[in-house]
Amino acid sequence: MILVFTLFGSLGGYFFKKASAHGLVLNKYFILHVGAGGLFYGTGAILNIITLSYLPYTIVFPLTSITYIWTLLLSAVFLKETLTVRKIAGVLFIVAGSFFLMN
Repeated sequence: MILVFTLFGSLGGYFFKKASAHGLVLNKYFILHVGAGGLFYGTGAILNIITLSYLPYTIVFPLTSITYIWTLLLSAVFLKETLTVRKIAGVLFIVAGSFFLMN
């Protein structure tokens, strides 16, 4: 479930980014992408709440750092953003730090 809600959160951000690609003009492209982003983001939030009813907050919250991994992958594959060693290392440090919080 954690993998799903973190993916959905990242997809929400991806669609918000796509919505801004042609400026903040209220048109069909903008509305569809904001709607898709809101749907993914909202669904991810609901799944996060459900997960919190089964697991401790001190476990779930640090694991939300997995969102950064999804975001790195989505931005590289779909937005053609350049992955640098610095970006990858930064995400790995964030995720590693989150795992230290769980123990």
